[in-house]
Amino acid sequence: MWSRSRWWPATLAGQFLVLQLTVLLVVVAVASVVSVQQSDADFRDTRGAGLRADAETLANTKIVRFSFRTDAVEANRSALTPLTQRFQASGVYLTDPDGVVLVSSDFDGRDRRIDLSGSTVQQLRPWTGDVDDFGTPSIAAQVPIINRKLELVGIAMVAEEYPTWVERARSVLPDLLTFAGLGLALGVAGSFLLSRLIRRRTRGLEPSAIAALADQREALLHSIREGVVAVADDGTVTVLSDSARELIGLEGEVEGRRVDDLDLEPAVRDLLADDAEIRDHVVVLGERVLVVNRNPVVEAGRRVASVTTLRDRTELLALQSELSARESITNTLRAQTHEFHNQLHTISGLVQLGEYDEVSRLVGTLSRRRRDISDAVTAHVDDPAVAALLIAKTSLAAERGVDLVMAVDSDLPRLDPEASTDVGTVLGNLVDNAVDASVSVGGTSVEVDLRLDGDVVRLAVSDTGPGVRPEMVGEIFRRGWSTKAATAEGRGVGLALVQVVCERRGGAVTVHPGRDGSGAVFEAQLPGVGVGVEA
Repeated sequence: MWSRSRWWPATLAGQFLVLQLTVLLVVVAVASVVSVQQSDADFRDTRGAGLRADAETLANTKIVRFSFRTDAVEANRSALTPLTQRFQASGVYLTDPDGVVLVSSDFDGRDRRIDLSGSTVQQLRPWTGDVDDFGTPSIAAQVPIINRKLELVGIAMVAEEYPTWVERARSVLPDLLTFAGLGLALGVAGSFLLSRLIRRRTRGLEPSAIAALADQREALLHSIREGVVAVADDGTVTVLSDSARELIGLEGEVEGRRVDDLDLEPAVRDLLADDAEIRDHVVVLGERVLVVNRNPVVEAGRRVASVTTLRDRTELLALQSELSARESITNTLRAQTHEFHNQLHTISGLVQLGEYDEVSRLVGTLSRRRRDISDAVTAHVDDPAVAALLIAKTSLAAERGVDLVMAVDSDLPRLDPEASTDVGTVLGNLVDNAVDASVSVGGTSVEVDLRLDGDVVRLAVSDTGPGVRPEMVGEIFRRGWSTKAATAEGRGVGLALVQVVCERRGGAVTVHPGRDGSGAVFEAQLPGVGVGVEA
């Protein structure tokens, strides 16, 4: 059980036993001191009362009163001395009012002065307390001897020296040995049971292994780049990595505090306090876009904690937002290219047939149609990037049999480049979803409403699709949700990206039924928009 290289035991049970024995020795030492002090107090109280009774008896003896009242102490000393030797005490004295010994039981104190410090006997009041009995610590009782005029004429003192430490220890030793033996037995049994309990709770790990695991845990928490937060079943934070502290903006001592007591954004607090499993949930926190995953920790069929990981995807989602806008325009231009090829093939065939008048009419019709689309958009939208996107989307929707129209009161000026990109991302995804929804049920129109209210861009996209069921409103913006079949590039990204872009700017996106109860209207607000300068 014991280590060969050092006195400290290597096993947990041995360490507990050493600690128990150490505590027991300390308790025995303290108990010994307390017992000796208690025996002194008992001796002082019990013996003091007896000494006082003896001193009063001596002072009230007829020959003592007579000798002191008549100033005949010297003449009666031979009779007074045997009287002082009748008491069971280490010293019995008869003194004058100043404490000079006139009669003593052992003849050694005669003509010496007794200890009157702290005594009230010279004020004609009996007194009991500790004195220095000519070099011996003692307890004494002093009683005044007074004459008929109530004047102090002498003092009777009976003293008893305190027992030695050996004598006092001998009196309490049997009890201390019994107490120590019982304590040792209980300590050994308790340390054994406690070590078994702790070994069971610590999976049989010894202190060195537990310390190594703690060091490894600290090293991992300081080195991993992802934020890690562990929350116990009672809502107490048990683990918080450096990255998590930075991502969610926490300072000071956090571990050991409840999630509800921390200064957190409501969205983050709800995520940490909840116990449901989460996969790739996007949260916008200030200027950061976080992807959150949470897994419950289950032991013996019982949930004991949850571990939440946080990944900073701010730059990635910003790039994805921009790429999404570019991809939307690219796909639209690809569809237009296909349409232009068909029109060029038609013109080429008419030229080969010599139908030049038909060629002229076709070109005029196509030019007029393009001009009408461009005029319809640019009459309401001055921003070139957003206008180009809407023109392309209008042509693409027309190919699928859907009319994309602008609301009559739409009015969007030129925006700064960053805001223009974000508006294009939100608008492109909402229009694509609206066209898909309308086509799925044979709908024929999509309406776009764009306007700038102060520094907030407000846009609404209305479709003639099947609408959104009320119970699905909270799900449609979750990344991965889609009613369409999965493809290689994935589904369910568009609306999640719309929500991220809006929330990153401090805005929001909502959905509600159309005016007549059919279809759906998606409304988005993008604050913090600056107006651009005309080229």
